[in-house]
Amino acid sequence: MQIIKRWLLQTCLFVGIGLIFSGCVTMSGTYTLDAYNTSGTLLNKNLVMQAQGRGIYGSRRALCQAYPKAIIIIKDIQTQEQLSSESPYQCP
Repeated sequence: MQIIKRWLLQTCLFVGIGLIFSGCVTMSGTYTLDAYNTSGTLLNKNLVMQAQGRGIYGSRRALCQAYPKAIIIIKDIQTQEQLSSESPYQCP
């Protein structure tokens, strides 16, 4: 019985730590957000949109309100790589 309790505790601890760190890795850093139409034309030419961490969601909503049906590209400022878990995003 003690072995089962210990295994269950270790498993829960391992899964919990994994969930915490997976969220932290994805949402750290500073990102740029750009809106494009379906033809690939940049829509926010005169607007530089940057967000830090989880702020990407509010910034993305703002771009979608300004440019309905736009495709939002989110890139890391340092690496210029897309945030693959969130980009590209098709506005409703």
